[in-house]
Amino acid sequence: MSKVDPDTIAEEAARADRSAADEGEGASVGARRLRKEDAKLVTGQTKWTDNIQLPGMLHMAVVRSPMAHAKIVSVDVSAAREQPGVIAAFTGADLAEEYGGLPTVWTVTPDMASPTHLPLATDKVRYVGDGVAVVVARDRYSAADAIEAVDVDYEPLDAVVDMEDALAGGALVHDEVDNNLCFDFHMPTGADIDETFAAADVVVERRFIQQRLIPTAIEPRAVVCEPIAAADEFTLYSATQVPHILRVMLATVTGLPEHKIRVVAPDVGGGFGSKLNVYAEEVLALVVAKRLGRPIKWTESRSEGYQATIHGRDQIQDIAIAASSDGTIKGIKVDLKADMGAYLQLVTSGVPILGAFMYCGIYKMDAYDFRCKGVFTTKTPTDAYRGAGRPEATFALERIVDELAVELGMEPLELRRKNWIRHEEFPHTTVAGLTYDSGNYEAATERALELFDYDGLRREQAERRERGDRVQLGLGISTFTEMCGLAPSRVLGSLSYGAGGWESATVRLLPTGKAEVVTGTSPHGQGHVTSWSQIAADVLGVPFDDVDVVHGDTKMSPAGMDTYGSRSLAVGGIAVHKAAERLIEKARKLAAHMLEAAEDDLEFADGSFRVRGSPEAAKTIQDVALAAFAAHDLPEGTEPTLSSDYTFDPENFSYPHGTHLCAIEVDTETGRATIRSYVAVDDVGKVINPQIVEGQVHGGLAQGIAQALYEEAIYDLDGNLVTGTLVDYYVPGAPDLPVYTTDRTETPSTSNPLGVKGVGEAGTIASTPAVVNAVLDAVRHLGVHDVRMPCTPERVWRALQEADGQGGAR
Repeated sequence: MSKVDPDTIAEEAARADRSAADEGEGASVGARRLRKEDAKLVTGQTKWTDNIQLPGMLHMAVVRSPMAHAKIVSVDVSAAREQPGVIAAFTGADLAEEYGGLPTVWTVTPDMASPTHLPLATDKVRYVGDGVAVVVARDRYSAADAIEAVDVDYEPLDAVVDMEDALAGGALVHDEVDNNLCFDFHMPTGADIDETFAAADVVVERRFIQQRLIPTAIEPRAVVCEPIAAADEFTLYSATQVPHILRVMLATVTGLPEHKIRVVAPDVGGGFGSKLNVYAEEVLALVVAKRLGRPIKWTESRSEGYQATIHGRDQIQDIAIAASSDGTIKGIKVDLKADMGAYLQLVTSGVPILGAFMYCGIYKMDAYDFRCKGVFTTKTPTDAYRGAGRPEATFALERIVDELAVELGMEPLELRRKNWIRHEEFPHTTVAGLTYDSGNYEAATERALELFDYDGLRREQAERRERGDRVQLGLGISTFTEMCGLAPSRVLGSLSYGAGGWESATVRLLPTGKAEVVTGTSPHGQGHVTSWSQIAADVLGVPFDDVDVVHGDTKMSPAGMDTYGSRSLAVGGIAVHKAAERLIEKARKLAAHMLEAAEDDLEFADGSFRVRGSPEAAKTIQDVALAAFAAHDLPEGTEPTLSSDYTFDPENFSYPHGTHLCAIEVDTETGRATIRSYVAVDDVGKVINPQIVEGQVHGGLAQGIAQALYEEAIYDLDGNLVTGTLVDYYVPGAPDLPVYTTDRTETPSTSNPLGVKGVGEAGTIASTPAVVNAVLDAVRHLGVHDVRMPCTPERVWRALQEADGQGGAR
């Protein structure tokens, strides 16, 4: 268990050092090691994309539409070209021959509408922030000033910001897409849903709103493109999560040969999914650098990023649950509308489909029916945002289960216990068709209850209600699972996703006995360098500090599928593990030759090969590495290197789970909700580094709580983003968040040899329904049955007023 507050940070760091030392160098996995990458990150010695300075570099600025929907009558950049410091200015028409449309890789239905999405609009603008021209200058300030001189003549059109209005005949975002319908996806499974609901004793129906969110990574997006004329090559640096995917897509969009494009993701300061994409600015920097033969840099401002980087969530969830009178869940129906925004980005259409498989969560049931309509509106495109479909599904499910408990007069925890999959029932195939590998919901819940003092808080809640306290207490529960390790390639293929889900690694033993790991994953804060070092050190039997990790460069790590969807450890980490094991088998042949023994007679432990029965006859892995390098006396046909590759394609997802409990105090006079205590017990399978896991959980909790209480992107009826700055869009800071109590249970995954599952999104998925359930539990006895997220003081207060028309203390 760990409680984290400022007073314990020093103690935690000291404990980490002691724990690592106690574990010894030969047992790195599971040790609480400090992150290797943090020293340079916290001392300013890191390399962000915007820090890159190249000789002759020019700066690009993008002219963006101030209108949500308008015809482009004309774009005149001639005056901008005359501005001080300006080198060039281009319209979409000027660059039309240089690129095609930005890619989308997920065709969720055969008839899905996928309108062309050019890097610069030429016919219409479709959201505020849509790019229409670029200006290139000697410095960023001249470029920013010069875009004011670009003359764009717009013919305004009606905006459409509401999904139901869009489907009901609102302004067409794309003339070729009837009723703004991108796709209609329907997945009925199990027993007949209508018969199930007709036979049920109780049916509860609710509408929940997943508000639109704006990812706010610490490092804004940035790109630098350097042309190398002599080789006809381009090196593109980008603050991206997906350098390998980006390289393939840049080649596809621009027609440049893939092997002539090198993409480098330097240190990247966060992503949360927003950097899992191929953006217009990356394409524009490449084609402008090609056109001018000079390096080009672009870095977004924060408000520019809020308009033109993808947004997340934005769904209308109509969900119904059917049950018997004893609380046995029989079936669930989901009717979803998902806002695509103005265009499809890389995986926009697939985000709600990922959630389609998770609306039955940890519960057994006979029937399930999921339907989703993707809708175009005149707003910034949406795409993957931390959790990507799974937080949305978990929220709706955990909210409707609470509503069912109220309808049945049952304790919400007991209703969950009655319906969840018991630990002895794994592996378990859900009604949605997924096979959960392992889990123990009972153990996680019992541990959470122990830490939370659930019964004591219920007694306090009753006392407060009895005496009519102004501040009421609510308890919220969220028991969840998610699918991680995205993904088995055959599953992605069955869903018409445009790529596989494998991951690659290379492990090399250098002549001096040090190890080098090359990974296809590309971290942006997760601590891959540390975790991959721990995995390789254990297999190779070398010291943790003797392992280096190379990542984020398509020239040095040519094969990879990058980092998103909590896949890095469960797929990429396994590739490292398997490559290191394969290297040991190569080394065994050399060691046997050096020891004049049969390979089968050797045993390998603690970094040394020993002859069974003759422990004094031994060679260390470092001895073998040097012998391979010298190559003076190798077995016939042996290559003089110690290097091994492995590409891992999982057979199944992994399924972390957990139980989160939230106690919240709601002031019935002001509507302010304050988290009093929060307990998160997560089961993420085998843990490589407890400290990294705790950090991931803490960050996820902050993001999920932010959705529950603080964050929302708001558009007015004309399609203007009225929360377009950090002044208007409230990102909570440390004072807004509670001290978390976290702990773990450990049920190893059976989907991979390390038993790992994934943790990056767990906190975000579980915390939002736990907090909102707690808010409602505090005020439900006053007649409040729903509060739309975020549960701001105003919304809670209004809900109280509407409940009885009186408000104030009760």
